[in-house]
Amino acid sequence: MSTALYNLGRYLSRHKIATVLTWLMIIVLSVAAAVLSGGKFNDNLSIPGTEAQEGLEVLAERFPQVSGASGQLLLQAPDGADIRDYRTDIEQIVADGNAIEDVAIVSNPFEEGGASSFSPDGENVLLQIQLDVQLGSISDATLDGFRDLADDVTASTDLTAHVGGGMFQMTSVHFSIAEVLGVGVALIVLAITFGSLIAAGIPIVTAIIGVAVSMLLVITAGAFTDISSTTPTLAIMLGLAVGIDYALFIISRHRSQLADGLDVTESIARAGATAGSAVIFAGMTVIIALCGLGVAGIPFLTVMGLAAAAAVAIAVLIAITLLPAVLALLGEKLRPRRRHTPGEAKPTARWVKITTSHPWWTLVACVVLLGVAAIPAKDLTLALTDNGSQPVGTDVRDTYDLVADAYGEGFNAPILVTADIIASDDPLGVVQALSDDIEAIDGVASIGIATPNMTADLGMVQLVPQWGQTDPRTAELVHDIREQADRWEEDLGIDNVTVTGQVAAGIDISEKLSNALLPFGAVVVGLSLVLLLVVFRSIAVPIKATLGYLLSILASFGLTWAVFGWGWAAAALNVDTTGPIISFMPIIVMGVLFGLAMDYEVFLVSRIREEYVHTGDARGAILTGYTESARVVSAAAIIMIAVFGSFVPMGDAIIKPIAFSLAVGVFIDAFLVRMTLVPAVLAILGDRAWALPRWLERTMPHLDVEGTGLEKRLAQQEWAAHNPGVAVRVENMVLHDTRDHALVSGLSLTATTGDVLLVRSTDTLARQATLAAVTGRHRIESGVVTIADCVQPEERNRLRRRSAFTVNTVTLSTLSAWVESVLTDRHGAHVVAVDTADLLIAPGSGGRVDAATLDALCEVLAPLHAEGIVTFVGTAADADPAVVVTALTSRILPSSSVPAHATPIEESL
Repeated sequence: MSTALYNLGRYLSRHKIATVLTWLMIIVLSVAAAVLSGGKFNDNLSIPGTEAQEGLEVLAERFPQVSGASGQLLLQAPDGADIRDYRTDIEQIVADGNAIEDVAIVSNPFEEGGASSFSPDGENVLLQIQLDVQLGSISDATLDGFRDLADDVTASTDLTAHVGGGMFQMTSVHFSIAEVLGVGVALIVLAITFGSLIAAGIPIVTAIIGVAVSMLLVITAGAFTDISSTTPTLAIMLGLAVGIDYALFIISRHRSQLADGLDVTESIARAGATAGSAVIFAGMTVIIALCGLGVAGIPFLTVMGLAAAAAVAIAVLIAITLLPAVLALLGEKLRPRRRHTPGEAKPTARWVKITTSHPWWTLVACVVLLGVAAIPAKDLTLALTDNGSQPVGTDVRDTYDLVADAYGEGFNAPILVTADIIASDDPLGVVQALSDDIEAIDGVASIGIATPNMTADLGMVQLVPQWGQTDPRTAELVHDIREQADRWEEDLGIDNVTVTGQVAAGIDISEKLSNALLPFGAVVVGLSLVLLLVVFRSIAVPIKATLGYLLSILASFGLTWAVFGWGWAAAALNVDTTGPIISFMPIIVMGVLFGLAMDYEVFLVSRIREEYVHTGDARGAILTGYTESARVVSAAAIIMIAVFGSFVPMGDAIIKPIAFSLAVGVFIDAFLVRMTLVPAVLAILGDRAWALPRWLERTMPHLDVEGTGLEKRLAQQEWAAHNPGVAVRVENMVLHDTRDHALVSGLSLTATTGDVLLVRSTDTLARQATLAAVTGRHRIESGVVTIADCVQPEERNRLRRRSAFTVNTVTLSTLSAWVESVLTDRHGAHVVAVDTADLLIAPGSGGRVDAATLDALCEVLAPLHAEGIVTFVGTAADADPAVVVTALTSRILPSSSVPAHATPIEESL
């Protein structure tokens, strides 16, 4: 991957103007798509497979009059007056409301069954608004119509009117000065980190471009699928944070290389290959975790995860495409005036020395501190929030509070019960009997409506609970009613009793999310272990990283509940209401924080591992790797905290706890876990931190996140410049068998295009392993090996595609047919290997080569030589167990044309 990114970086640097223009075109097309599609947000949540959702679908089909969105119009009489005395005004208000667009009915409290609309003190009346459209289809004309009606009533009568309810839920994205301040903090951190305002501005600009494109795409998608109003806020928050961070990592590497004197184009290419590889890996972990939100099986949450994942993907794409072009345009302006000296890293160096000098004390202190922070998480309560969680002072919140004060919390949380009554010959009577039974259940405050539908085959009872939607006792009431369903069906002769409505749907969503936490957590933790195992090729590092992630999550949840549940520092953070937290907060935070935690793990530990690989000094690697990477990781974490934290003071009830939990989680994970706990654990483990069984090493793919493959590629290019014409370079190659026993040790050779080489050994396994290795079919344990321009082992699959290999060729005719197939069917072959076993041994010679057979063999191989294909021939003739390689090219070429490099090679192992 690093080599591909290196080549991409060079290409984009040379075509910088075209790249920038391409992104400008993408922005223009995104704007056009968003405008033309007319997409908008829809908070009408659906939860397939739940009882509440099935009930809502039945209502939409058989009782459409009550299946649309609903709202409330609260009328208040002057202090001490009886609201009933204003009947004329109220009935006119009802008539005016019924005339508004998309209104099915506005309830008249003076009609039969309307007595419960009056408050106990007689000063209020609550008019129920029922629309014939769903929440996501409500027009601005309808909402403005009721707002204007309320204003007119308040201005022209003695009554005071308030509108609220579900139809007035906020379905647009709201921003404040706090988000701007968050970006400002990020700019300051970048300026301090880079020491350059120009360099500091680049991540901000590229991140904003990424957020703009992702937002436009989300709006466009809103024309084709339901997207909640929270979705774009989460996408913006994540896109902005990771967009800045990813650019920070790449620019930091670029400026460091410029300070070392590297050419601008070369530096851009190398920064993309090294830091860019880590950015892609980090982005993929976040994307996979966000897509994993689909585990819950809740459509709106799946869409939310996909939208946020798209924002992260765009941030990654910009980092590896647009950013290199921008860096190329700025050129020498980004070269630092001076190289940072080791002394400037003293604070981080002193810190890591403290943590590694007393690793056990550091470990215990961190675990105890995080454990204490996690204690409040035991009381964490989740629910789908309602208008009671909206900011104080908004119309919907004021109406909610007024209704709760006048009628009780339950009036804001009506629950519907439906039943098939087609078998009854007394529809009204059976619905009334069901209503009476429901009203007798503890926790039911009153019955609002009890009526059959127009065709008298479906009955509906609307009940008012004693508590609000987020109160756990309301969820218990829903379960109590559902437990009575079988008895009612038997006693009343009805079928399919269903508890439904938006309140029941919210309870079902919360429970479904709670049930999904464990499998989602298992997926995230399992993914963490596997990915880090492959990246760091270590058993201890993934386990340590995963345990650290779990500590971060628990501590983050604990502190979040302390603020939003217990009310600690609630006023300072502008938290108006404490209580249950939005039910999808844990699963979103788990997914996002997992990706970010892996970011810091990769950027910090990969540098430590790189140093360990070069020096073999475990403790020294911690000190050097930490010191060189901690500054950038700290800056990245502070930026994340600033961006997430900026959504807390002015965010809505849904985003506030998510943003707070992410900000706290990033702080804990970056500074306490990755930059304090990790060095201590690595110091305790020493060399054992990097241990990995060889059998596991062989089975894992090679992800070149650290750019080691690129380093080998660049070294090979420099070597090839001094050794032109060499097609095969093997230096000290070591091969092992599946039981980790050495087969070949220290093999070295070179060959040019068209060379034919004889690989001799009586050890069949060693001989065939050598032939397989030079064609990319056997793992190379160590050594410098480049064959057909493929650096090994990083480009092993590429070598396989450019080679051919066969064993046990027992006759020359079989070999000839194989050669012909290579020439006709394998046009891309640059190197081939064939094991002839005993074919070349003269009968009765005791293992000596038969000269005539060898000449015939060379004649068969001549077409391969003519095509410039390097050929390796394995044989047991004239051999010992040790592998020996000899050149055969001179037997194919006329003696006068033997090149100087074709002298025989005899490298005994």
